[in-house]
Amino acid sequence: MRSQYEYLAVLAVCLLVTAPLEWVGRGVYRRGPDVARTVVPVLLVLVVWDVVAIARGHWSFHRDGTTGVVLAGVLPIEEVLFFVAIPLCALLTYEAVGRLLRDG
Repeated sequence: MRSQYEYLAVLAVCLLVTAPLEWVGRGVYRRGPDVARTVVPVLLVLVVWDVVAIARGHWSFHRDGTTGVVLAGVLPIEEVLFFVAIPLCALLTYEAVGRLLRDG
């Protein structure tokens, strides 16, 4: 049985697991403008890509796993949050591993 918060829960777990890396790496969250310049252009491209793919019937989301809040009439808010959360997790990991290798 699926929960309407399943997708959000997965994103939350990803963010919680990588949150401690903020103090291991170079402080991704403390460099907000730099992170925004990195994430926002990709976010915009992927949102457009998803909307087109959904509209053409190439992609869909299981309604039971999302909250029902949609953007552009088709895109679950969770998908937009995915395009922010996962790059943040990746940046946190990249910066932490890079620092550990440099200092190691």
